Formats: sequence, C-alpha cells, structure tokens
Amino acid sequence: MYRFLMSRQWVILALITLLLIPTMIRLGIWQMHRYEMRSARNQLVADALHAKPVPVETISTPGHAVTRTEKYRTVTATGTFETSKEVVVRRRTNDDDEVGFHVLTPFVLTDGKVVLINRGWIPATGVQTAFPKIPAPPAGRTTITGRLMADETTAASGIKDIKGLPDRQIMLINSEEQAKRLNAQVLGGYVEQTAPEPKGDTPEQISDPGKEDAPLNYAYMIQWWLFAAAVPVGYVVLARREARDRREAAAKEAETAEAEPAPV
Repeated sequence: MYRFLMSRQWVILALITLLLIPTMIRLGIWQMHRYEMRSARNQLVADALHAKPVPVETISTPGHAVTRTEKYRTVTATGTFETSKEVVVRRRTNDDDEVGFHVLTPFVLTDGKVVLINRGWIPATGVQTAFPKIPAPPAGRTTITGRLMADETTAASGIKDIKGLPDRQIMLINSEEQAKRLNAQVLGGYVEQTAPEPKGDTPEQISDPGKEDAPLNYAYMIQWWLFAAAVPVGYVVLARREARDRREAAAKEAETAEAEPAPV
C-alpha cells in the first residue's frame, strides 16, 4: 500500500522534507543567538546607564577606543564649551524622524584636554549648506553629564563619510578626525549630553537608547523549531492520507468489478 512512496513525486517530497528540517533547526539556533546577543546588549546598556557617574577622564584618554562595556556609561565633565570651533553632524533624525543636525561642541577640560559633546538635535531650516543658528551653551566653567559613546565609523554605522562638505559640517563623529581639526588632545569617543537641560529645550537632547526586542527573537526561535517538528509530522499525515485514498479507491474498484455481470 505504501509503494507509492518510491514514486518520483514522493521521493522529491521526502528530500524537501529532509532539507527543511535541518534548515529550520539552524534558523531557530540563529534566532536563539540573536536573542542572547540582544539580551546581553540590553543588560550592558542598563548596567551602564544605572552605574554611578564618573569623570570622563577616568575612562577615556586621547586615542582611547570606547569598549562595549564602557559605551552608554554615565560620565561627568567639568570645563568650558568652545563654541567657536563647534560643528554640526548632517542627516541626523530626532525621535519623530525629522531630519536635521546634531550639534557637536568641543569641551575644554580643566587640564586642557578636549572631550567632544553632542549637545543634541536641531532642525534643518533653510539651505542645508549654510551653518545653522545654534543656541549657545552655558558660558564659563560648567559641569555636564552625559552618556559616553564610541567613535562613529562608516563600517559600524553605514554612514558614508562624504568629503567636500560645507564649512563646519561633518558626517561622522570621530575623535581622531576632530583632534586633527582642533589640533588638540581629544579624548576617545564622545559624550551625549543629558544635563543640564538646554534653555528652551533646544538643542533637543538625544533620548536614552531603547531596549532591543529580544523576546521577539525568542518567539521566532520557538516558531522555527515548531515548524521543524511539524514538517515530518505533515509528511506522515500526507502519506497516510494518500494510502487511505488509494485503499478506498482499490476497494471501490473491487466492488464495481463484483457488481458487473459475468460475460456469457
């Protein structure tokens, strides 16, 4: 009754079934790794954001590459904003996906070193080749608080570092490039300012990094493994149904043959 399984159609179906099972298992494992990576990232961010603020100089130095465990760490810095050498970062969006600029202002520390401060987002008004009007930061010596961030690169961000931009406009925030421009010792990475809040809420400060949806990957993992388990079950169900249909067809043929009159 199951000889039909050796037919060309059923052999192809069996091969497809055998290929689908390990493929779906591997997809489930991939989603599991994504879940673990996202969960670890969320934990790192939460730990960094809730850690006790420390002076930025205790973590970063000129040429330092900010690590995964240092990223988003709350830091403080005491010094003076140098607005004459301020630049804007092009094609940045706010929480409402409006396109504008990030304001990057050098902050001269008490020891003379410089840390780059991303003061926040401003809208792009008028001609984007012109340097926008930016509200001034606090004058004189001040203490700011923010999140330590790693230098931006094209490889990590996907943002192309376009050359020949208008004066005082950049595409990527990179401490090494800014150190050359400023001719100063610039701490590695940069700081997203969170305090004090600007007057008039502009520049618009950058929101805390949100949590990645790790539970979604967990659900996908379970889904792929359920699919992997369902494939052989489905094959067996189809095979049994085909055998039943063939058995019923054979029985009907036998009944028809018995009902026909014998030849004279």
